[in-house]
Amino acid sequence: MTKKHNFNPGPAVMPPFTVEKTIEALKDYGGTGLSIIELSHRSNEFKDIMAETQALFTELLEIPEGYSVLFLGGGASTQFFMIPYNLMKNKAAYLNTGSWATKAIKEAKFFGEVIEVASSADRDFSYIPKDYEVPADADYFHITTNNTIKGTAIFEDYDVDVPLVADMSSDIFGRRLDVSKYGIIYGGNQKNVGPAGATFVIVKEDILGKVDREIPTMIDYRTHISKDSMYNTPPVVNVFSALQTLKWFKSLGGVPELEKMNIKKAELLYNEVDRNKLFVGPAVKEDRSRMNVCFILEDEYKHLESEFLEFAAQKGMVGVKGHRSVGGFRASIYNALPIESVQALVDCMQEFEAQH
Repeated sequence: MTKKHNFNPGPAVMPPFTVEKTIEALKDYGGTGLSIIELSHRSNEFKDIMAETQALFTELLEIPEGYSVLFLGGGASTQFFMIPYNLMKNKAAYLNTGSWATKAIKEAKFFGEVIEVASSADRDFSYIPKDYEVPADADYFHITTNNTIKGTAIFEDYDVDVPLVADMSSDIFGRRLDVSKYGIIYGGNQKNVGPAGATFVIVKEDILGKVDREIPTMIDYRTHISKDSMYNTPPVVNVFSALQTLKWFKSLGGVPELEKMNIKKAELLYNEVDRNKLFVGPAVKEDRSRMNVCFILEDEYKHLESEFLEFAAQKGMVGVKGHRSVGGFRASIYNALPIESVQALVDCMQEFEAQH
């Protein structure tokens, strides 16, 4: 059987360590005689799992005092309305860099005025806008740090005078962060942390409780902070699997080492995209994502798209078809993807070029 190389955009590649430890726990968690899927979230065993996961999240990202790490359901898309519900008094500022930012903006408009400080829609979201002002009276400023569909990314921690809110669904743990510059960092687990079904939220506690509106219990961040993410039944298996991924990250040397590995993998693949006569990368070079490498065929070779996808599949490449809204190709090279898989895709591209 051909070895599979998993470039799926999410649910995505997981470390073998995470997969193996989760399989063991599904059979019998820690000698309890119970599967992890049977374990009560009120048990001491699970309370220990949750506490260790939050502690390791905090350690790896060097999260300062005054922040809480939450694991919630509903996906990152639920955060699109939870954030304005908890933070927006009058208006909020948003940077529009792609599909997910656009969706976040749509939800925020239910709660007040939304200022779109800048957008890269004019060039099909192929770059990150640079020159704009964030209104000083905005209740918060929202950014999407990595744009999975168009393959662009933000690599700096912005200095702004209002709470900075960031969707980091697809690049969390991928680079070093100064968490102290953010009010909220959130994202779905299913790209870089664990299986689908849990959402991480890092929230600065002192930005909460400023709005006048009544907030329903389940979407008030303070509810979940007060109960350590266990106000209601948390996604038990997902949190356990996330803990295994975080342990694996730590064993590699933590975020600084992951960042080095991600730079190396991205350079390897982008160098081939730029060298290969068949392919071109639409994203502006300085803003290219290290997590989602998007590329298309040059105009004269467009007719080869389905042929390349079939060829790549035969070589064991999984998930390299571009998002349905844009076509082309996308290789999601998240933290857990080994560089050997990136090299295998490069070899595949070179072999296809040789045939044409």
